[in-house]
Amino acid sequence: METIVREGTPKTPYVRFDGEKGIIEIKGRSIPENSIEFYKPLIDWLEEYGGIGKEETAVNVQLEYFNASSSKCILDIFKKLEVLFKKGQKVEVNWYYEEDDEDMFEAGEDYQSIINIPFKMIEMEE
Repeated sequence: METIVREGTPKTPYVRFDGEKGIIEIKGRSIPENSIEFYKPLIDWLEEYGGIGKEETAVNVQLEYFNASSSKCILDIFKKLEVLFKKGQKVEVNWYYEEDDEDMFEAGEDYQSIINIPFKMIEMEE
């Protein structure tokens, strides 16, 4: 299965969806002009990955900031991962946030309360 890698820009995050290693990474800022256009290929990829995914999938999310439309798309990604989890695959989200970034910490907690997959909140020093 093809690995998706997109370098980050000032408006879009670095993204790496690696089906061979079972690693999904989203890092940086997510304020694309059209969030649906940016995230749709990633959500489609997860749809395909659901059929042939690894037994274990590590999801590393390290965002500095994201807008409301990105938030919805990220939730859609988590929903796809939740489907994998409910099928019996091991899925774990590592939600990284800077030590004094309460907004990003609370965003992770919000997703954790909505989605039924294990979340690990990981505080980083600045």
